[in-house]
Amino acid sequence: MPASPAPTRARAVRPGTGRPPPPSRTRRQRRRPVDAATLLSWYVGILLIIPNRLVLDGLSFNLTPSLLLGLGLGMWWFCAQMTSSLGAAKGRNAVRTGLFLFLAANVASYGYATYNYLPGDEVKAADRSAITIVGFIVVGIVVVDGVRSLDRLNTLLLVTVNCAAVVAMVGLGQFFANVNISIVFDYMPGLHPVAPLNFVLERSIFRRPAGTTGHPIEFGVLMAMVLPIAVHYCFHPPARKNGKGGAGTWRWLCVALIGMGAMVSLSRSAILGMIAGGIILIPTWPPRVRIRAIGTIFAFMVFMRLLVPGLIGTLLSLFKNLNGDPSIQGRTDDYASAGKQIHEHLLFGRGFGTYLPDKYGPLDNQYLGSIVETGLVGVATLAIMMFTAVAAARAARRVSEDPAVRDLAQSLAASIVILIAAYATYDAFAFSMSTGLSFVLVGACGVLLRLAAQQHQYPAGARQ
Repeated sequence: MPASPAPTRARAVRPGTGRPPPPSRTRRQRRRPVDAATLLSWYVGILLIIPNRLVLDGLSFNLTPSLLLGLGLGMWWFCAQMTSSLGAAKGRNAVRTGLFLFLAANVASYGYATYNYLPGDEVKAADRSAITIVGFIVVGIVVVDGVRSLDRLNTLLLVTVNCAAVVAMVGLGQFFANVNISIVFDYMPGLHPVAPLNFVLERSIFRRPAGTTGHPIEFGVLMAMVLPIAVHYCFHPPARKNGKGGAGTWRWLCVALIGMGAMVSLSRSAILGMIAGGIILIPTWPPRVRIRAIGTIFAFMVFMRLLVPGLIGTLLSLFKNLNGDPSIQGRTDDYASAGKQIHEHLLFGRGFGTYLPDKYGPLDNQYLGSIVETGLVGVATLAIMMFTAVAAARAARRVSEDPAVRDLAQSLAASIVILIAAYATYDAFAFSMSTGLSFVLVGACGVLLRLAAQQHQYPAGARQ
């Protein structure tokens, strides 16, 4: 007698479709795997939220949490270059080359400085500065190679905008209500301050907020450099998980908060930066959007004048009688000492971080400071890196046919131009928060360049 066939289990059918339901996924399977963009988002959050005056306990030198994570990301990149399983991009990229040139110039300057005699305080400053700048540069390289898609780049930049909006809210609280946030950070476990946590200064009759940054100037430049990206995501918000678009109230609120933060910083660097960014960005918008944007800017200025009487006049006074401004005179008084240092160390400089402000006087000009500390080689590679990032963003804009990508590329170019303009008015590398974020944005330009090259090689509809 033949054996009866084994019983089969009836398959469940979805009502009204006649099809079986999709296989269920566990929570672990639904969760997005941690990639470089996720780690970089954590880096940006830690960089912008935790003040850079807080360093890790138990170390012989000052190391901030963001710098520690940045160096760890550099190790990830190094390991990713020896394997294909970590998802890092390979191949040529002009922005990565610019970052490596700047890295090589700083390493050469450090070697030249430490080969000769340096006082003990300058040796310690050189060691600390070398570790810091390497950490910043490798983060930029990780952004170039680790962020592999436009979706992940949008995620990273949206985190940047959101964190900047939080910093702006803190700064506005300091400006309007003199909110003291130092009590929040005084007793953070595992961290201790290396300088007084003073986040509010004064100019004219106003308080000058710093948010969570180290100085009101850094606060203003940070707001200015993020503003073009915040505006971009109002005009071209990424599609949500449900497939719907729309900027939403929070995106526009971010623009308002960041714009107000830049103004209440009472910083020439921030105002000059926003003007330079507007010159780069606004002419590329459609005529109707351009007119609405200019009208919105004027309305915003009127609103700020009514909200804070005297603010617009104080900002205008910053650019009047520059020859009689004590802050301008204080900056130029130290140029003679800088000229002597340049003459003695023309090619590689006296060493990054060794021109101590307390010892030699401040240099509120990053280009001048770079010539003094890293020589002609250092300032040349700095310029190459920055202008290469702008050129990369512009190249991505020319290649892409997607309006959102084109506008994002122009927004990133505007952010880098803001930095280029602001570097002439303050010693940028003395402030780690704005400097660290600037390398993230430089790396983002490299991401767009790589994506544009891939699109050019594989046109839409082609098999890849």
